[in-house]
Amino acid sequence: MIAFLKGKLVHKEPTNVIIDVNGIGYQLHISLQTFSEIKEQENVMLHTHLAIREDAHILFGFSNPSEKKLFQQLISVSGVGPGTAIIMLSYMNSNEIKSAIVREDAASLQSIKGIGGKTALRVIIELKDKLKKESWDETQPAISQGPYNTLRKEALSALLTLGLPKAAAEKSVDTVLKKSGNTITLEDLVKQALKNA
Repeated sequence: MIAFLKGKLVHKEPTNVIIDVNGIGYQLHISLQTFSEIKEQENVMLHTHLAIREDAHILFGFSNPSEKKLFQQLISVSGVGPGTAIIMLSYMNSNEIKSAIVREDAASLQSIKGIGGKTALRVIIELKDKLKKESWDETQPAISQGPYNTLRKEALSALLTLGLPKAAAEKSVDTVLKKSGNTITLEDLVKQALKNA
């Protein structure tokens, strides 16, 4: 099992990165919160989870062990696959997800694309007690801003990867940018665009 990868970041998008580890390029799927933490770095260390399917072996990367642990807790719930868990971690940060589960706030979880009422309840029932025993850091790092065009392009890329149709994604991103201007972060832009889509 690959526990982590440490190397040079040679390609990065809001939903995936390629890390050069001694001349071998590893592609990892990441959440928006991991992207926001590593996007300015040249050399990174990502904690990894390898998902094995019949047709593919897919690596998921996380900027810290606690996000990886939450990802693994989420995929242990019936009906939540790795792709859905990454969407959840892109839509809300780790602390927001944990807080929603502990507070039994099914409505917040259902606001995430692809999470229905039954899945939200299963996540709460199966993880609430585990998460209550853990303590977690309430502070989340701020995300630096990027230029308007880059921001729009990165947000669209993330939304398309998360399964939104191109027309809906563009309309939603433009609506959010019109309201907030250039001051919005990529993470917030994608979150708001998901809500509006």
